[in-house]
Amino acid sequence: MDMEKLVALCRRRGFIFQSSEIYGGINGFWDYGPLGVELKRNIKEAWWQDMVRNPPPGPDGEEIAMVGLDCALIMNPKVWEASGHVGGFSDPMVDCKTEGCKGRFRADQLATSVCPLKPSRAPGQHDKCQLTEPRTFNLMFKTFIGALEDASALAYLRPETAQGIFVNFKNVLDSSRLKLPFGIAQVGKAFRNEINPRNYTFRSREFEQMEIEFFCHPDDSMKWYQYWRDVRIKWYTKLGIKSDNLRPREQGKEELAHYSIGTTDIEYLFPFASEPQELEGVAHRGAYDLTQHQQHSGKDMSYFDEDAWLREKDKYPEAEAAKEAKSKPPYRFLPHVIEPSAGADRFTLAVLCEAYAEEKVGDETRTVMRFHPRLAPIKAAILPLVNKEGMPEIARKLYQDLKRDFNVFYDDKGAVGRRYRRQDEAGTPYCLTVDGQTIQDHTVTIRDRDSLKQERLPLAEVAGKLRELLRP
Repeated sequence: MDMEKLVALCRRRGFIFQSSEIYGGINGFWDYGPLGVELKRNIKEAWWQDMVRNPPPGPDGEEIAMVGLDCALIMNPKVWEASGHVGGFSDPMVDCKTEGCKGRFRADQLATSVCPLKPSRAPGQHDKCQLTEPRTFNLMFKTFIGALEDASALAYLRPETAQGIFVNFKNVLDSSRLKLPFGIAQVGKAFRNEINPRNYTFRSREFEQMEIEFFCHPDDSMKWYQYWRDVRIKWYTKLGIKSDNLRPREQGKEELAHYSIGTTDIEYLFPFASEPQELEGVAHRGAYDLTQHQQHSGKDMSYFDEDAWLREKDKYPEAEAAKEAKSKPPYRFLPHVIEPSAGADRFTLAVLCEAYAEEKVGDETRTVMRFHPRLAPIKAAILPLVNKEGMPEIARKLYQDLKRDFNVFYDDKGAVGRRYRRQDEAGTPYCLTVDGQTIQDHTVTIRDRDSLKQERLPLAEVAGKLRELLRP
């Protein structure tokens, strides 16, 4: 697939624009246009429906308990000290002092970076290159709270959504009265001051995460790790990533983060890369995060297993012994956490790459975005064949009726074949055409984007048919 063609289509059709484009743009930031915002929103809503409101049954067929959060972008800076981001969330970087370059690059990615000097080479490969020694560069964006810009007012834009969930663990537990195992989910923005943002929207400085922290008993944690790994892989294939480009990979011991017991990277082979790139990480984080926040905040983050206690409380007839037993394992402990963490922007880009196709139809080549119908920005287009003989009035009424339940589009400009092509590029799965026969028997033509097959359908059955076709 030609990545340049996809980028051009995304701009032309209103999927993705460069942020602040009229001022020359700003590296690492992107805006989603009318079609792009619908596509990304559909992705987030599908994730929320399938993972939070209606997650698949657990390993033993049990119902999964899941609730949501929406945490602040700016938190107490002590959160990031406890999580390790202040001290350890950094990349090695080098600067080039050469006039005409003045570039900044990650030291561990020089071989795959591009120097702005011509001809294009990797940094350090030109005779003029003057690279500094590597130095650490913290990836968090700094800001200040209040009127003064001093150390007492320093804060950070969150680099991930996970920590908001961990610091609210007890709040959720106390307000919801949940029992292990259960999950807390969040969809939200995060910010990382990437040294070298690149590859379109894949590596950006502002991005959106879809994240779950699933809390469970330590003895059951590996079972839940395998469960979430399998669930998340299946979710991508369910939504149209069915090619060999989707490649789950278990991290080797040398790759694991210091807190991780095990991590699976769900990767996708993008057209711009020679190796698969991460869409999502499913990590077994153990009790690391709750332990850190318990130590740094001085607050008890433990879980009391009331059911286990009630089963065994008769073992402690003495009041003092019973009180002491309740405060210690096996009844009180820090849960282990399984974290499926997906990038909404990265999956949106993967969906765009997977959907893009060019094919011969008769004597012409059509460009078509084969989105899964559930993700398609526009679900159906309503097209009067001509703007006369009562067809626009019927088409308008059909459009008004359908838009109550579906995101539909009305188009009466140009030849119907040209309108079909516009909807193919937008990824619209179905087109409904009002023609001369509609006037006679109250039926319309429904055209399938992928097969190009057409069939007639009574006007009264259109809404039901669309609902059936779009059902998850």
